[in-house]
Order: sequence, then C-alpha cells, then structure tokens
Amino acid sequence: MPDRVLCQSGDLLERGLAQRFTLVWGGRERSAFVVRYNGRVYAYINECAHIPIEMDFNPGDLFDLSRSWLVCSTHGAYYAPNTGLCLGGPCPGRKLISLPVREYADQVCLIEENTQHE
Repeated sequence: MPDRVLCQSGDLLERGLAQRFTLVWGGRERSAFVVRYNGRVYAYINECAHIPIEMDFNPGDLFDLSRSWLVCSTHGAYYAPNTGLCLGGPCPGRKLISLPVREYADQVCLIEENTQHE
C-alpha cells in the first residue's frame, strides 16, 4: 500500500497549527493530526490519553502559548510533541497514540503499510 499524502511540507509550519486528517483505526474512523516540531514531523490520533475526546477545541490549534507542548483544550493535559508522553495534567505518564509519518519530496505522508488498524 503506498504512502498517503497528508499535506505539503510548506503547509506544516514549525510549532504551528496541526494538519488534521482521518483514518480507520480500531474498526472506526478516527481524527488524527500531524505537527512539525524541531524540524521533524510527528502524527498522533487526536484523542487525549485521559478521556478519549479530540484535543483541539479550535481545529489544528494544539500547541500551548509557549509553542513547546501539545495541550488538550478540555483537560489541560500537556504532551511532549516528539514522543506524545503526557508530562502534566490528569494523565501523566500516559501517551498519545503515535502514527508513522515521513517527509519526502516536499510532502508529509502517512506510512500506511506500517499503520496498525486494530
């Protein structure tokens, strides 16, 4: 299965708004997002590890005011953008569900052959 293009590289600004997308995961359609942090791209299922609801009240707005952490707008849980590890709030030590992505030929792509669907 070929990689799925999520966005153009130029659409994903350093510590800027996330690009949202959907995929089938665990037998149902789920929201997900990709961000650029310290020059690399990272993608996660868009669900807080505390209670599985979408993290962004305003679509794609996932970084805190310092642009250092991903934050759940409902629970205030904050996560390391490069690992998805919750560092504070109601669920420290839990992680966001990571998705495999890569950037090449000026595109950000989901590596679908390595994406678990269960």
